[in-house]
Amino acid sequence: MPTLQESNKATVVRFNSEFIQGGDESVFAETIAPEFINRSVPADQSTKDASFFWFTQVLRKAFPDLQVSIDDQFADGDTVITRKSYRATHGGPFLGLAATGKRVQFTVIDIIRLQDGRYVEHWANADMFGLRAQLTAD
Repeated sequence: MPTLQESNKATVVRFNSEFIQGGDESVFAETIAPEFINRSVPADQSTKDASFFWFTQVLRKAFPDLQVSIDDQFADGDTVITRKSYRATHGGPFLGLAATGKRVQFTVIDIIRLQDGRYVEHWANADMFGLRAQLTAD
């Protein structure tokens, strides 16, 4: 029987592979708790609905072939920390930039607190400066 930490890590891997990369919206509904709070965005954007919109209407539309690689993952208690890399082609508007067709890579560090196998809190640090530099480079 898997430990709580192993189960939580598997939930985070599933969310990244099946929802973020694969676009399976049912996985979002299954893994994000109704009381979910995203601590890395302004308070008016911290809800479950705002996070769903970000992934489905912003990120996936800008990078339709998005691939996620889990580089490191650590768990302690009810918290999972994941360092991951995104690779994709810029195929739609993002950060005020029209599609460039450029292949990009950027890193994200997530801290996820889970309860009963579902995300309840999220903190993230994404390399948006590095991504923007790639998109605007000649």
